[in-house]
Amino acid sequence: MVREIKENELNQLLELYLHLHETSLPEESEHLKQTWQTIMQDSNHHIIVKIVDGQIVSSCVCVIIPNLTRGVRPYAFIENVVTHKDYRGKGYAKECLNFAAEIAKQMNCYKMMLLTGSKEDATLNFYKNAGYNSTDKTAFIQWLE
Repeated sequence: MVREIKENELNQLLELYLHLHETSLPEESEHLKQTWQTIMQDSNHHIIVKIVDGQIVSSCVCVIIPNLTRGVRPYAFIENVVTHKDYRGKGYAKECLNFAAEIAKQMNCYKMMLLTGSKEDATLNFYKNAGYNSTDKTAFIQWLE
């Protein structure tokens, strides 16, 4: 089953993020609670999850960004695409990305974008096979301290 996350599933999501790039779970704090509430209340912020045997095994974030160009149509930004290492290669992340695409279409987005820090051919080919290309745009990142 692929669906949007439920409010009581934060801990499962944070544990899944250990298979992304996190090395530890964040400390339970008021800041974490407030951030989670902000995300849950934002109608443009979608956390999509794949559930297998009652557990979140894959996820991505889809944020709809209002826009004043392209006929005042929004665009979607995809981030934090991750699958638990024991469940990779089964198409679960692609299911999450397809769910995100349906949200973007419903919101009348004119494009979807994502960035990856990976240079691995398998990861890059995964995104290409999921319908993304790396030729239309050039991404630049400035890391803030």
